[in-house]
Amino acid sequence: MTAELPAAIRADVEALWDFNDMHHEVRPSDIGIGLGSHDPNVAIYTAELYHQGVFPLIAFTGANAPTTVERFPRGEAVHFREIAIELGVPAEAILIETESRNTPDNFELTHKLLGEHNISVQTATVISRPYQQRRAYGIAKLAWPELDVRCSSRPLPLDDYIADIGDMNRVVTMLVGDTQRVALDARYGFAITQDIPDHVRVAYRRLVAAGFTGRVVPDEDL
Repeated sequence: MTAELPAAIRADVEALWDFNDMHHEVRPSDIGIGLGSHDPNVAIYTAELYHQGVFPLIAFTGANAPTTVERFPRGEAVHFREIAIELGVPAEAILIETESRNTPDNFELTHKLLGEHNISVQTATVISRPYQQRRAYGIAKLAWPELDVRCSSRPLPLDDYIADIGDMNRVVTMLVGDTQRVALDARYGFAITQDIPDHVRVAYRRLVAAGFTGRVVPDEDL
C-alpha cells in the first residue's frame, strides 16, 4: 500500500475529488445522518458537529459491506455509535439503523426508523466520506424529497485524507467508483440527475484507463 498520490494522476484525481464535494456550508439542522462506511472519520466528524451544536440528534446508518466487515464486525452503524459515545456524545442522542447495505437503503431505512420513533425532521446534515457527498445528495433528494439536505465530510485536504486512510489505491478506486455511480444511480432510478462536467468525464475515463477499476461497473460509462 502507498499513501502518496502520483503526479501523473493528480490532476484527474483532484477533478473528481472536487466534483464529488458538494461544497455545502454547514448550518444548523434537525438531525445529523452519518452514512456507514469503512471510514471512521464519518463518526468522528459527526460527533464534532454534534458538540458544535449543529444538530441535537444523530442517526448512524449501515450494516456491512465487503470493505467493512473485518473492520466493523458488528456493523458500521453500531461501531460508529460507539466511536461517537467515546467522543462524548450522549447515547440517548444517537439512533442506529443496522440493516442497510447500500446508499439508497441508508435513506429509506433511516426515514422509516425516524417514523417508528415519531420523529419528524425537515432539515438534515448528511455526513459521509468526502467522495460520497454528491452521490448521497442525489439519492437523498429522490428518496426523501421533502428533506432539506446539506452534505458534509471531515474537512481534510486530499493528500491528508489519503495519508489518513493509508492506501492511495483504495481512495482513488473508491473515488472513481462513486463518480460513476452519480450517473448510474440516476440512470437506474435511484437518484436525481446531476450535471457531470466534461472535464470530470475526461478525468474519470483516464483514471479507468489507468487501472482504477475495482469499483467500476463494467460496460457502463458516465
